[in-house]
Amino acid sequence: MRYLTILVMIFIISSSTYSQTHEIGAFVGGSNFIGDVGSTKYISPNQLAIGGIYKWNRSPRHSFRFSAIYTTLEGLDANSDDARRKQRGYSFNRSFIELSLGLEFNFLDFDLHKEDASTKSSPYLYTGVSYFNAQNFYFDSAGVKRDERTKSNVFGIPIVLGYKTTFTDRLIAAFEVGARYTFTDEIDGSVPDAEELEQFSFGNVNNNDWYVFTGMTLTFTFGRKPCECFF
Repeated sequence: MRYLTILVMIFIISSSTYSQTHEIGAFVGGSNFIGDVGSTKYISPNQLAIGGIYKWNRSPRHSFRFSAIYTTLEGLDANSDDARRKQRGYSFNRSFIELSLGLEFNFLDFDLHKEDASTKSSPYLYTGVSYFNAQNFYFDSAGVKRDERTKSNVFGIPIVLGYKTTFTDRLIAAFEVGARYTFTDEIDGSVPDAEELEQFSFGNVNNNDWYVFTGMTLTFTFGRKPCECFF
């Protein structure tokens, strides 16, 4: 009985190890910021965003997904349609690497193991959690950007809508637009991190900051047909 148990465990482990389908590839696109500084447009890429992406396809309808994307968020009041922002003339940029982990859901079956010659495609939705670490700053009474001594951990919720299609049985291309709702209002310096700098706060303190990635992904898929799973 002991040997049978060992054999069953070895079978389960080997099935879990070799019976998955994976994707790995790159993201290339642009980013834009939505907050109290800069343009008020929701989708208006103005800085390069580039990174890597990995997916673990658990079924034709869902995948676990991880990405690391480097970008520089930029806010320029001069590019705003708001006359008050143009007159104020604030600007900032901050570079960081965003890490994101979550679940991607396909609206249509996207089975990479079907042996038909037709192109497979589907719209999809991705959400989960995002994170980056960045230096805090504020604008003084003269409108000059000043760095603080502290850094903040910025967490957010990605809301990504995209469309993907197969080029070959190994290559998948996708276009997506993904907004990140963050749990902070400090990205653009409108709310200083230090309490003694509260006098330099401005803008709508009731709305947190957002940023958006717009771009393409190209992934290479590998691995055997996945087992039937319940998650």
